[in-house]
Amino acid sequence: MDMRARPCRSVLYIPASKARALEKARTLPVDAIIFDLEDAVSPSEKAAARETLAEALAQGYGRRLTIVRINALDTEWGRADAEAAETMPCDAVLLPKVDAPAHLDDLAALTDKPLWAMMETPRGMLAADSIAAHPRLAGMVMGTNDLAKDLQARFRADRMPLMAGLGLCVLAAKAHGRVIVDGVYNAFKDDEGLRVECEQGRDMGMDGKTLIHPAQVDVANAAFAPTAEEIDLARRQIAAFEEATAQGQGVAVVDGKIVENLHVDTARETLAKAEAIETLTAE
Repeated sequence: MDMRARPCRSVLYIPASKARALEKARTLPVDAIIFDLEDAVSPSEKAAARETLAEALAQGYGRRLTIVRINALDTEWGRADAEAAETMPCDAVLLPKVDAPAHLDDLAALTDKPLWAMMETPRGMLAADSIAAHPRLAGMVMGTNDLAKDLQARFRADRMPLMAGLGLCVLAAKAHGRVIVDGVYNAFKDDEGLRVECEQGRDMGMDGKTLIHPAQVDVANAAFAPTAEEIDLARRQIAAFEEATAQGQGVAVVDGKIVENLHVDTARETLAKAEAIETLTAE
């Protein structure tokens, strides 16, 4: 299945070294999991984490999208991570701190899996279009904590200091048909703050939100799913436009607003997303 057709509302980071967390993830209503071999695993545990993760993935995670985040290839663990991930039953390999397409070329030489890129550096923001254009790339993950650090940006609830980078990456992802998921929200007990940030990312065009705690899953799932009102409107727009077309007209009117081809395309995407979510949650 095209990854863009799969829901990515909630994308939960799980430490690859924690067997208990890997087991619990099978019970969570997440759309995707990033199994982390990088930041969440101490240097002394890197090798063992690969084995723990391989065993966990072999048991399966249902319909959830499974993504393995490896260490950077210029570290002592990166190449071994990539080679291990190539043999794992995962859907994609995620490379941290991608600054240029050449970084993806290096990873592509080590695995045939679809590639995902962590977008978390100023150079990465400036190269977003060429990174998104890479023929092996399937998705992009915003690393907002690292980006804020490199920018020496102050925290603001509206994320204004990050908007330029977020916008560049959304534009690049949409231009090349890649999945793009927003960065994490650090205050995992603040449901309202998370909801606001999810809605901001959704309204920008993000496909979902990366999460650091299972308690955040329900908020992200709700924010990035079509509402009942949106589904109803989509159905009425399609029906009205089809009726107008049958009468030889090029536009329809729904709720006092013009409905053209572009609105119908969006309506069909809304219904397709709702159906994909229903299929995923039916397991």
